[in-house]
Amino acid sequence: MRKQGFNPYLPSWEYIPDGEPYLFNGRVYVYGSHDRFNGHAYCLNDYVCWSAPVKDMGDWRYEGVIYKKTDDPLNPDASMCLYAPDVTVGPDGRYYLYYVLDKVSIVSVAVCDKPAGKFEFYGYVRYADGTRLGEREGDEPQFDPGVLTEGERTYLYTGFCAVGDKSRHGAMVTVLDSDMLTVIEEPVIVAPSEPYCKGSGFEGHAFFEAPSIRKRGNTYYLIYSSVVMHELCYATSQSPTRDFVYQGVIISNNDLHIDSYKPADKPMFYGGNNHGSIIEVDEKWYIFYHRHTNGTNFSRQGCIEPIEFREDGTIIQAEMTSSGPNGELLEGKGEYPAYIVCNLFCRDEALYTGAPGEWLDSRFPKITQDGKDEDEELGYIANMRDSSTAGFKYFRCERIRKIKIKVRGYCRGDFEIKTSWDGPVLARIPVEFTNVWKEYSTNIVIPDGIQALYFTYKGMGGASLASFTLE
Repeated sequence: MRKQGFNPYLPSWEYIPDGEPYLFNGRVYVYGSHDRFNGHAYCLNDYVCWSAPVKDMGDWRYEGVIYKKTDDPLNPDASMCLYAPDVTVGPDGRYYLYYVLDKVSIVSVAVCDKPAGKFEFYGYVRYADGTRLGEREGDEPQFDPGVLTEGERTYLYTGFCAVGDKSRHGAMVTVLDSDMLTVIEEPVIVAPSEPYCKGSGFEGHAFFEAPSIRKRGNTYYLIYSSVVMHELCYATSQSPTRDFVYQGVIISNNDLHIDSYKPADKPMFYGGNNHGSIIEVDEKWYIFYHRHTNGTNFSRQGCIEPIEFREDGTIIQAEMTSSGPNGELLEGKGEYPAYIVCNLFCRDEALYTGAPGEWLDSRFPKITQDGKDEDEELGYIANMRDSSTAGFKYFRCERIRKIKIKVRGYCRGDFEIKTSWDGPVLARIPVEFTNVWKEYSTNIVIPDGIQALYFTYKGMGGASLASFTLE
């Protein structure tokens, strides 16, 4: 029997952003950066890997540490972080890990005989004369490698382009030889940066970072983070090295542009940078992306949503949900942890997590945990001030007549329960100051059918929400 899949799809104490998913030997493997709970910067931990059976993306297994920061010869003192990686299978059947350290502009490569074994340093991407890619005069800095191997050739996509920076022209693709290191076709631009996007079709969604490449049928899909940051966009081509055409947004980690359940320009989460890719699993397609937690940019968690293709190969923008990994509705019964929230906001709307420290004021709710990094402490929602709303989607509801919540904190007020963010209040649950998690309940009639659930705190102080139970 399949487990119910939640977002985030990994345990609530794990922080794996920049997810690159692959199918190897009947399992889904995900590779990404490794953030730290309460970290002060991006990607502070070593690379780890998780995998799940093809038939159940609600059942993830920890594969362990696959590569350490100190494994790179340039980083013996671990002073540099391992930024977003990607993996491909070489012509020799081995697995190659491509990455960039945070203070250099070259691409490092590690190799392993297994998809989640211990990778060993292999070398640096280089020109035929031995000069490392990114260090030759005229080279643009390498960043966020994405890789695709076809036959003897590997296509390496890289780039980071801030708004207004005319020294960076866009996402680059470089073709590598069968040794997985040597450049045989020099970098060319496949998606423009903001200063060079006029007339390209990429206007408003110019390339920022996070290039990832996938192939569906005969079409190449270049997935990337745009200058808007919170969205993953994509462009398509019949060639891996030219003629990419902008097509649209696959996912936004604050649900901007979605107008099915709220105005298109209303953010439903506090967004930030985004990075991920698409994969077909058991004849369904999914987008892997990440959300921001703990009130900072530096504790990001991976999420999954099913996606649908139109007949012409374009993708319908996916909606953030709590139920994404297996693409199935959640059962309208039992206890659910609050950290699977997919909409989280208050009266002070904001598109982004904001400048360092901004989230740490009294306005915003946040997903967090007790303890320290790597402590297996269940996540919860903290700092729910008056008007803070937590939304969970979607449930298969049938004869729900009672609802319970677990709350703690310096608070006195009510939690209002609704089935839409701006809908009528179906019930109220009074809560009061408590130093420990305390359960409160009320009778409720939730209409049968597919429903969302929204919990809005109204009152004094700040409440923390650990879970809710449907009966």
